[in-house]
Amino acid sequence: MSLEQERAKERIAAELDIGRRRSIGLTLEALDESDLLAQHSPLMSPLVWDLAHIGNYEEQWLLRAAGGRAALRPDIDGLYDAFENARADRVALPLLRPDEARAYNARVRREVLDTLEGADLSARPTVPAQGGPAERSLLDAGFVFHMVIQHEHMHDETMLATHQLRQGAPVLLEEAPAPETTGPPVPAEVAVPAGPFTLGTDDDPWSFDNERPGRTVDLPAYLIDTFPVTNAAYREFVDDGGYRDPRWWSTAGWEWKSARKAVAPAFWSAENGHWTRRRFGRREVVPPDEPVQHVSFHEAEAYARWAGKRLPTEAEWEKAARYDPATGRSHRFPWGDAEPEAHHANLGQRRLAPDPVGTHPGGASPLGVQQLIGDVWEWTSTTFHGYPGFHAFPYREYSEVFFDDGYKVLRGGSWATHPTAVRSTFRNWDHPIRRQIFSGFRCARDADRP
Repeated sequence: MSLEQERAKERIAAELDIGRRRSIGLTLEALDESDLLAQHSPLMSPLVWDLAHIGNYEEQWLLRAAGGRAALRPDIDGLYDAFENARADRVALPLLRPDEARAYNARVRREVLDTLEGADLSARPTVPAQGGPAERSLLDAGFVFHMVIQHEHMHDETMLATHQLRQGAPVLLEEAPAPETTGPPVPAEVAVPAGPFTLGTDDDPWSFDNERPGRTVDLPAYLIDTFPVTNAAYREFVDDGGYRDPRWWSTAGWEWKSARKAVAPAFWSAENGHWTRRRFGRREVVPPDEPVQHVSFHEAEAYARWAGKRLPTEAEWEKAARYDPATGRSHRFPWGDAEPEAHHANLGQRRLAPDPVGTHPGGASPLGVQQLIGDVWEWTSTTFHGYPGFHAFPYREYSEVFFDDGYKVLRGGSWATHPTAVRSTFRNWDHPIRRQIFSGFRCARDADRP
């Protein structure tokens, strides 16, 4: 085995362990059996479903598909198929109980580590004899292991959303925030010059099919907010009657707002002239300088229209995040190609909230846009679709089945997103009505508009 493969396998094993410890901390170590089996919201699965689904997905892809091993528990595949069972229905399934899920996941992991030891991670894409795009291999640069690592972290973030919806006393420890590092004052907007840049990627080993293929996109000049919209800024919209004025809302947005009787972001309450929020069982005054979160696409769009702006397209967001005008390159992250560190971005559940704007100047893009990675997922105006030349890999249900069905693209990750599960090309998507997710936004406007 080459030294490169040995190091890659050590990294994979370490990342698998990090994900599992995080999953256990959000489930078995946080709540009793009744809470794990309960459905805390029809929007979310019982937490015990997520826990066993993580193990079942890992078994199917790392033991069966990549390792060629026989199924350990084929009898439970149907229970943990996310496409066969709607979230609201999963509580009625004969799910593994918490102790059974723990034992099953541990068994899967033991066999996965054995499979990893003998895996050949040097497999490379093959070019079909008849021409066309190269076919990726599951083991190409360890892709299938990266896919499973990211999948577990995605479910960990989903489990955090379930914790937020859960009623009752706090169970997640609130860590002290790191000392703030605030940069010098910066303009409220950044001008992005007209011209081409590379959207997407062809070679990132952690990338999913919907991030590929990379291609050149030419955009006109525009301006984009330096920071995500803050709670204080969003409150101005609320206090100005933004939720009572249909001028700012699309038809679908106004219908949703009216049916939902929404008057502010999710979890906000007006108390004695102050806005408070419920955050993981804690009631607190809404911090003015944090990015607003738990807003739907419709709310983000209405705010942007009220402010005389609009939401950026996902191409505009990605150019602001990746493009270096000095070199013409598109970097993996706003700050370059180095993996995220604490001074770059608020990621990985280091604290249970976004950081105040301006606290991560080290994560700025070459154009000067800040906090593009971490803190809050940012809504864009783009409907989720495949890039030209898209090829589903390794299965259609990861992204292709969601294309062009009204889902809106979100970019950048949140404070709950693990660093291995986000990059400047990463595309998230959700229904425009969703706000239990850790979602916020920033605005943009055309360069020729005042």
